[in-house]
Amino acid sequence: MQIGFIGLGKMGGPMARNLAAAGHSVTGFDAAGVRIDGVAAAASAAEAARERDAVITMLPNGAILRAVYAEIVPAGRPGAVFVDCSTVDVESARAAAAEAEASGLLAVDAPVSGGTGGAASGSLTFMAGGAPAAFEKARPLFEIMGARAVHCGGAGSGQAAKICNNMILGISMIGVCEAFALAGKLGLDPHSLYDVVSSSSGSCWSVNTYCPVPGVGPNSPADHDYRPGFAATLMLKDLDLSQQAAAAVDASTPLGAHAATLFSEFVAQDRESLDFSAILPWLAARRHEP
Repeated sequence: MQIGFIGLGKMGGPMARNLAAAGHSVTGFDAAGVRIDGVAAAASAAEAARERDAVITMLPNGAILRAVYAEIVPAGRPGAVFVDCSTVDVESARAAAAEAEASGLLAVDAPVSGGTGGAASGSLTFMAGGAPAAFEKARPLFEIMGARAVHCGGAGSGQAAKICNNMILGISMIGVCEAFALAGKLGLDPHSLYDVVSSSSGSCWSVNTYCPVPGVGPNSPADHDYRPGFAATLMLKDLDLSQQAAAAVDASTPLGAHAATLFSEFVAQDRESLDFSAILPWLAARRHEP
């Protein structure tokens, strides 16, 4: 396939590289001038999108997505599939899809889970929203860039699934960190707590796969000075998106709201370069609040 890829950062760059390595002809553009081996460079987003079978975007936020779509949709070839892998607000995802479909393009919003490691290894999970025909056209690309793609429904459904999933992740990581911080102050060995929790009712991804305690459980960012696999700033972004979505549909998410507040305080204290699991030592240093 002839593929345009716009946004070649820490996530988009490896994804584009994997598509090229699989034999597709990939032309990329990044506003910061990033170049990727095996990916031809375009002078603009519109050039990257022109006459392609598929166009993939990986962008920072909804405002940038809307601006980029205003540029690339007129350059798209009717029948091409436009796949947005950014994590943005549901409203922007639906607006981008509507703009693409009005020009005879297929549209899929497909945010990802798996972080930079998953992008590099081609093991991402895609949560996709859009028409079934659009999803099926994009499926072969998902199979190269990831291990799983789930069709969640119509336009915006992928973003809705990503926001809800990461709200769960943010809440659960805070709960896990609070428990390990409490255990430490009670004199309980973290290895013992891990052995109990990972095989009992407290078991969850934040413990079993991504334990925030250095030297406990499988290798994780905690074992590397909390260098980010999933940066705290990105978790805060997703929690903020969850609260924006909750407000839009009048949904009560008190734990999601509190998680957003805690991560906001954490990031504000010059911790934006750390993994989101680094909230453990920060919480451990806090005093009891009645």
